[in-house]
Amino acid sequence: MQLNPWALTGIVLVALATYYLGYRSSRSATSTHDFLVARRTVRSRRNAAAISGEYLSAASFLGVAGIVLKEGADATWYPIGFTAGYLALMLFVAAPLRRSGAYTLPDFVEMRLGSLGLRRFATAFVVFIGILYMVPQLQGAGLTLASVLPVPAWVGAVVVTVLVGINVIAGGMRAITVVQAFQYWLKLFAISVPTFVLCMVFFSGGGPGGVRSLGSPAPPVFTQDTTVSVQTDVTVKVTTETYFYADGRIDGGPARGVARWSPLIPHTVEKGTTLKFAAGTPVPVISDAPATNDAWLHPASGKITDLLQTYSLIFALFLGTMGLPHVLVRFYTNPDGKAARRTTVHVLLLLGLFYLFPTMLGALSRMYVPQLLVTGNTDAAVLMLPSAMVPGVAGQILAAIVAAGAFAAFLSSSSGLLVSVAGVVSTDLLPGRVKDFRVGTAIVALCPLGLAFLLRTEDISLSIGLTFALAASTFSPLLLLGIWWRKLSWPGALAGMLVGGGLVLAALGVDIAAGYASFEAPWYTSQPGLISVPAAFLTTYVVSRLTRYGRPELVNDIMLRLHAPDPLGLMRDRAVARFGQAEDKARAGRGRHRK
Repeated sequence: MQLNPWALTGIVLVALATYYLGYRSSRSATSTHDFLVARRTVRSRRNAAAISGEYLSAASFLGVAGIVLKEGADATWYPIGFTAGYLALMLFVAAPLRRSGAYTLPDFVEMRLGSLGLRRFATAFVVFIGILYMVPQLQGAGLTLASVLPVPAWVGAVVVTVLVGINVIAGGMRAITVVQAFQYWLKLFAISVPTFVLCMVFFSGGGPGGVRSLGSPAPPVFTQDTTVSVQTDVTVKVTTETYFYADGRIDGGPARGVARWSPLIPHTVEKGTTLKFAAGTPVPVISDAPATNDAWLHPASGKITDLLQTYSLIFALFLGTMGLPHVLVRFYTNPDGKAARRTTVHVLLLLGLFYLFPTMLGALSRMYVPQLLVTGNTDAAVLMLPSAMVPGVAGQILAAIVAAGAFAAFLSSSSGLLVSVAGVVSTDLLPGRVKDFRVGTAIVALCPLGLAFLLRTEDISLSIGLTFALAASTFSPLLLLGIWWRKLSWPGALAGMLVGGGLVLAALGVDIAAGYASFEAPWYTSQPGLISVPAAFLTTYVVSRLTRYGRPELVNDIMLRLHAPDPLGLMRDRAVARFGQAEDKARAGRGRHRK
């Protein structure tokens, strides 16, 4: 890998801007309210930009284009689902959640159902979901840095962890809000400008010749002589007899020289193998991806399992958003319920605008960087596409802009995840002081960093999809039924979380085992939402009907507090004796941090 000085400059500038904004904002962060909920004074426009900056993670910046390159029409459910989840959040959850006066999701659980045991159980799931979501952010950071600099992948993960940890320890939610709002606009610039330039190159007939149109039913072809280095064991398929040069091990045996693949059977390529293809050769693709452009442009393959998997993904994405702790915690920073709902409307607009661009880049990648289909490393498409379409310094500058935006994505998402999980750890497992928040941040930051080294690097969007399924199967039933159904009991909520979360974790275990043992797992192990989400809702409802003793005595007062209009003044902070009143802290900083 050759050093790209432009990319290095862009990444360094993003890191410096992130550190500066975090440091400047942290100077006024002095109280627990600053670190947990930014004094509850963040107005809707800034909070919407901060939520969007936090939400547009590695799965959005790199993974959406990568999964579109690989899967085609079926992959468009990812950007649709990522955005549409906020519609359900706006309609059913945002305003009541803010009116609860809670500081964290487990705090809301105890407020609604009055069970300290359920709160502790919810704490465990919040920590697990946060860490599981943060691992692909660090893996994506490693991929980005290794794609533009001659460094190993672990360097990017360490850099992101250190930089994010410093900002969160210094200023908590107050510092991170400003950083994330800035990083949304930076990411929008970094994805939109290269997209516009590359589309102009495409429509003007520029770029390398020999590109096969996406409208052609045949598979994509290599536009020039191409060398592919396989970094992990893969299984590929071809549509015609394919001749190439191989150096390594293919189909279970050594290979050195000219080789031939038949379309009748799949073929294996072992780690460390080098493949060389001549210009015009049809591109082999990994075995679970559509091989031809015709199949790529049409959804599914007609199998019932493909349809079920699509609906399972929809369940996970639409309902998983409202169960993500790092998303929900941002609504506690709004002044009132009305501002929380307005924030969600703005988020829908900001996300809808952003997701146009990675989808377009994914389509262009199938024509100009099809070699990624051989290795399955399609998440690198956004990073490699500019240099492939625009040779020379101009392509390097576009690649540098994209790399800087991708690095900002890892920083903003990791910041939100770290601050939300650290807040839960400091208030539920530690005394809850500012010092405890900082200690919790340091502890939490080390866990996903260690897992990023241990776990295999999977397709980023698919791993995030499984995290959404876990959130949809645990906290989504609790929130929807807790906010809108007064007969919910804490045994019912606990049973629903156990069943829904247990099914997702079991599916995750089988899926990981299948990867190591090389056997084909059922479709629902990669997308379990269609089974786990209804099972969680049904279990919660049935058990709640059977356990009336688990309902709080003042449930009518609680429901009134959640749904009463803001001007009635029923909204109150929880744990005032422990943390004080947010409004008291806000007077000292009135006029700041409010737009």
